[in-house]
Amino acid sequence: MSGPMADVAPMTEILRWASVGTVSFALFAGTWAAAADETGPAYRYWARYTGGLERKLRPMFNFTPGRHIALGQLFAMFFLLVAHVLLTVPFWWMLLILIAIGPTLYIEHQRRERVENIEEHLDNFILALANALKSTPSIGAAFNSVAVVVTGPIQQEVDLAIKEMKVGSSLDQALLHMAARIGSRQVDSALSALLIGRQVGGNLPKILETTAETMREMRRLDGVVRTKTAEGKLQLWVIALMPFGLLVGLNALWPGYFNPLTTSFTGYIIVTGCTICWVAAIVLARKVLNVDI
Repeated sequence: MSGPMADVAPMTEILRWASVGTVSFALFAGTWAAAADETGPAYRYWARYTGGLERKLRPMFNFTPGRHIALGQLFAMFFLLVAHVLLTVPFWWMLLILIAIGPTLYIEHQRRERVENIEEHLDNFILALANALKSTPSIGAAFNSVAVVVTGPIQQEVDLAIKEMKVGSSLDQALLHMAARIGSRQVDSALSALLIGRQVGGNLPKILETTAETMREMRRLDGVVRTKTAEGKLQLWVIALMPFGLLVGLNALWPGYFNPLTTSFTGYIIVTGCTICWVAAIVLARKVLNVDI
């Protein structure tokens, strides 16, 4: 094809890319200007968000700057929006939400895994501390000897507690800080037994041995409960995801099948009632399955 029509297509493509580049630059410049203004709400939210990320990471001995994580999220959102404009990415808004909450969910997942790892080795740590106290009456010296035996996250916590005691903190303060960083009820119970046994006197190694045995038994019972409730938790996931599967499947088989629910007042009432029942079923099932030892 030649003539004026042949020149229109390249010109249209050039104008399209120019408009995309202009809009992208404007969005980037506007975001940068809003974030650079230290007195504006965007900067305050940015500082609060990055500070919150760092506060969640520090107890796990992860010193990644929250600013780097937030910048990665912004760049990912920016490229996603550009890709959606150019290629029409399906369900782009779901990916946008995932990028927004993904780091927070991942950090919380890492925290839970770390706490579970500490709880798994907590009885061994308490038993090793009891054995160390049989050879030395000093709890500080016992901590130093145990620090070279334990491994994993609990070793990091013990090393930090020892460093705090070396710079002037008392044993009670170091243990309380350790419990606050970990945020585990089992760790709180174990350290409380240590502190109370130290204050009231008595056979502290025997107290710690009994505490370690009790925790070992509690972990065994917790494993039994998890095994018994595993099937119920799977059913909970089925209940939670089934409505979405039905919506997608029926709409794919019969397009427009659910239009009456979104085009009439009665349909909105039905959708609201079904949503309330769905949420209530999930909450009730979680309460039933949340067995606490």
